[in-house]
Order: sequence, then C-alpha cells, then structure tokens
Amino acid sequence: MKKLSQEEITEKLNLDHFPRGPELERLSDPIIDTPMLVTLEQLRPYEHNPRFIRNPLYDDIKASIRERGLDQPPPITRRPGEPHFIIRNGGNTRLAILGELWQETRDERFFRIHCLFRPWTDEISALLGHLAESDLHGQLTFIERAQAVAKLKTMLESDGATLSQRELARRLAGGGYPISQSHISRMLDTLEHLLPAIPQTLYAGLGKPKIERLIGLRSQAERTWNRYPSDAIVFTEFWLDTLGQFDADPESFNLEQIQDELLERMSRLLGQSYRMLALELGDTHRVIRAPDVVVTPPESNPLQSVNEPAAEPPPPSRIPNQLKPRPRPKQRERNSSRCP
Repeated sequence: MKKLSQEEITEKLNLDHFPRGPELERLSDPIIDTPMLVTLEQLRPYEHNPRFIRNPLYDDIKASIRERGLDQPPPITRRPGEPHFIIRNGGNTRLAILGELWQETRDERFFRIHCLFRPWTDEISALLGHLAESDLHGQLTFIERAQAVAKLKTMLESDGATLSQRELARRLAGGGYPISQSHISRMLDTLEHLLPAIPQTLYAGLGKPKIERLIGLRSQAERTWNRYPSDAIVFTEFWLDTLGQFDADPESFNLEQIQDELLERMSRLLGQSYRMLALELGDTHRVIRAPDVVVTPPESNPLQSVNEPAAEPPPPSRIPNQLKPRPRPKQRERNSSRCP
C-alpha cells in the first residue's frame, strides 16, 4: 500500500465526507408548563390586550416592583413560528413597568425574568384569558370589556356562522368568562349607539349605571320619535348629533341635561309640545322643565294649579255606561235568614 504524504493526508481530512444537514434555528417550545428565564428583548405585550386605558394603579405597581422586584411574574406563551414570547394572560402592565425600570436603572433584575411558559392554544383562548384576568381584579372600564366581548364575537364568527347573544354568552362562559345575555346586549348597544357620540366620556371611565340609563333613554326617545314620523332627519343621526354635544368628563356628565336637550330638539323637529313629548317619554319621576310649564307627577302634586281653571265634570249623558256608578244592591237584613 502506497504511503500517503503529509500533504495528501491533510487534503483528505479537509474533505466534506458527510453532507451538512439543515441548521436548527431554535429549539421547539415545550409541550407542557415549563419554568423559563427570559429577557425583555424576548418578550412582547399581547397586541389584543383588552386594556387600552392606563391602569389607574400604574404608579403604585411601579413603586412596588422597584422596591420588591417582581413578586408574580406573568405567564408567557408563544405562537407557532413566532420569534418572540407574549404575555399569556394579564401582566401587560407589569411588562411595561419592567421596561421603564430597566431603562431608568439598568438593574438586571428588571431585564431577566423567571416566567412560567405555557403552550400556545389559540387566539380566542388568549383573548379570553386576558379579559378574565383583567376583569377579575375589577380594573377594566365598561367600554374596554364591551370592545373585548365584541372582538371575541367576531373571532367566534370567523367561520361564517352568526352567533346569537345567548349563544355568545354560553360560549364565553364555557371559556371561563361568565356573562349574561342582557349584559352582552348592553355592551353591543353601547358600541353602536353611544361610542360614536361620546368616545371621550366612555374612555374616561363612564360607569355602568349611567350607561344603562342612557341606553334606556335612547330606547324611549326612539319609540316616541317613531310616533311622529319626520322627513327632516332620521332618528339615528338625530340621536348621535344631540348626544355628541355632551362628550365630556364623566363627573360632569348630566343625564337630565341630555334628556332636556333631546326633548327641546324633538319638540322643534316633530312639531309637538315639550310637555306632551316628556309625558310620552315616560318621565314621571322628576319635575320636567318646559317653557312656562311645570309638569309634576300627580301623586306628588294633588293641588290644582292656580294658573289653570278647574275642569268641569262632563254631563251625565256623555259618561259611558261602563263608567257610570251602578246602584248598590240592597243589603239583606242580618237576621232575615235566621230562625228566631
């Protein structure tokens, strides 16, 4: 056998004897819950987070994390094929605070975080998790919850099937977010009939009681409007234009002023009196201001107004038979049926 020279040996050693396989970009994610150490560079906030208004406790949470560190790291997950992890449910506020503290202090404890990784499920479960976690602490405004529920409805209807409100309530409850059909109805009404007119008021945190009263006022006004059809303007446009004048801070949001403005504008457009429209609107629980007229519930004002003459009773001939007093039957003598 021919002896190889040193140069030949070196040449053979440098040959590619086996083809190089595809390079592994990264390890696959665990299929079970697994603790992980991740950095802020690897984390992203959940883009469909129901909270889009600054957490009212933001400064308090930041002060606590600055002093104590992160007591409760948020659970994380990752969509298949995505390079970054996202917050699985809740925790977006804490992630934003960690980013601020890292920029301010360059302290490693704010940059590297021990988290619990949970396998990805689907988009609906992710949004439901964030909604349930945020609502559990009572920190979401009504409009935030309403928009999250509407987005979930859109996701659930992505296959083309339209969900009734009752079926939507059942599906949400099955996903861990119990909610009644009536509550869903008020949420969808808010998005359709209130949000286009008073976005600032709603985003500033207008509460559920006032929202419910406002929705009820709109329904009453529409029923009254439909009794007197007008070609001048459709009710939807009239309602949004009138309500839009009151888009202000929730603390100064006055439902009585809104109702008063509605009645005055309806009176002009429909050619009906303020007083009659107010009565048809069903407002019998407070004194209604009208031009030169005060309407008070009868039970609270039994006295006749001095400005109005007393009404005379109709003649007997004009009283319907069913309203005329019937003669009372003679009462039997108490002892007539008894033996002496």
